[in-house]
Amino acid sequence: MKKTIVFKCGGSVIRELSADFFQNVKELMQSGWNIAVVHGGGPDISRMLKTLQIETEFVDGQRKTTKPVLETAEMVLSGTINKFFVTELAKNGLKAAGISGKDGGLLQASYLNQDKYGEVGEIQKTDRSIIQALMKAGIIPVIAPLSMTSDFETLNVNADAAASAVASALHADKLLFVTDVEGIMDGENRLDTLTPQEIQALIDDGVISGGMIPKVNSALSALSEDVEEVMIVNGKGAFFTDQAFQGTKIVKEKESVS
Repeated sequence: MKKTIVFKCGGSVIRELSADFFQNVKELMQSGWNIAVVHGGGPDISRMLKTLQIETEFVDGQRKTTKPVLETAEMVLSGTINKFFVTELAKNGLKAAGISGKDGGLLQASYLNQDKYGEVGEIQKTDRSIIQALMKAGIIPVIAPLSMTSDFETLNVNADAAASAVASALHADKLLFVTDVEGIMDGENRLDTLTPQEIQALIDDGVISGGMIPKVNSALSALSEDVEEVMIVNGKGAFFTDQAFQGTKIVKEKESVS
């Protein structure tokens, strides 16, 4: 039975992914892994909103998604960013198909809090059939984080939550958060395996700080009964060398050594 990896690529790193990153993806495909990608696009959405002179506001650190903001987000996520990623994969000899969570009923959601956040969804259900059909044909699904309600309303969803939902639906062996760092660092040393408790202690001690905190929290939130291993890896270099994944692995608990 093939193993499965889900990659979550943040909008800030997509255009900086290295040749080594795509070569690693190719190597994994050739060695029999199924691969799916979920991507964000925040910086590109912000630039397009500014170009179109559409005003936005943030509530609790999250962009309030009005109807005009949603239309812009869908245009960027399903259009510019999604097809850029598909093209980059194609340049590296990989077949990919760009879809969104709306396609095939992949991500079904309800309003998170319409008054507070606008057209933002909370994922309620996933239908993995479209992803499985693509992967069976040797095609990488590249998924934009949009969803649809039971009344066929389009909602924006958090890309981290979308990646977690996709990984859970596929019972993925690994969920990789692709960032611009090698993993969680303690000075010059990368920490290879951590539990949630150890991560909290590192945050309390100031070892994990600044922009790394939301990355780590996103990875932590993806841990579930269906996703037992999440990794933070570097998309600006190689993340798979000598048949081993390079980065920080986050697990619920470490295996005891007897």
